[in-house]
Amino acid sequence: MATFSVKIISTQQVTHDVKCFRIEKPEGYKYTPGQATDVSINKPGWENETRPFTFTSLNSDAYLEFTIKRYNNVTNQLHQLVTGDELIIRDVWGAIEYKGPGYFIAGGAGITPFIAILRELYQQKKLDGNSLFFSNKTAADIIYKDELIHMLGENARFILTREENIHIDKAFLLAKIPDFNKHFYVCGPDKMIQDINATLEGLGVQAESLIFEK
Repeated sequence: MATFSVKIISTQQVTHDVKCFRIEKPEGYKYTPGQATDVSINKPGWENETRPFTFTSLNSDAYLEFTIKRYNNVTNQLHQLVTGDELIIRDVWGAIEYKGPGYFIAGGAGITPFIAILRELYQQKKLDGNSLFFSNKTAADIIYKDELIHMLGENARFILTREENIHIDKAFLLAKIPDFNKHFYVCGPDKMIQDINATLEGLGVQAESLIFEK
């Protein structure tokens, strides 16, 4: 597997625990929205501590962008990095691929594979027929809220599990989704993906219409 050492161009705080990193793009490096790569920090003792991140930039951008939530692991160390520090990235691999209009269902940092997909569709004026349900604990946790509203308008809906005690369950899906014969893109914590996929299948969604990171 090829590896590339790349410098951080800029960092930006997105929420209280999410940071956006823009880094150098190796010549000839290509990917599609929804794809990911394994990333590590180019410092002694950290080079082999890889974590998978999906690109939130588009292939047409002159830089690579990752939007990373801080946990008590490698991501905590990543959040300490500054412009000029180096990362190691590897070959891209498939995560979630856009297959047509439908419903994007995301939990927390699970929005990241959808960001590049939605940005590209918006750029191409092909967002019609797509809706987003984005679940977070609180309003302070919502990643790129303003941009999502700008792109999707009223088709961007935000669910706050702690502040409003609302969850994306069977009752919610039945109330909010008029047509289950569409594609469903699901990303978030493993249990959320399992529960939502099982619920959608129980509501008649075909397995081939469920798109999630396997």
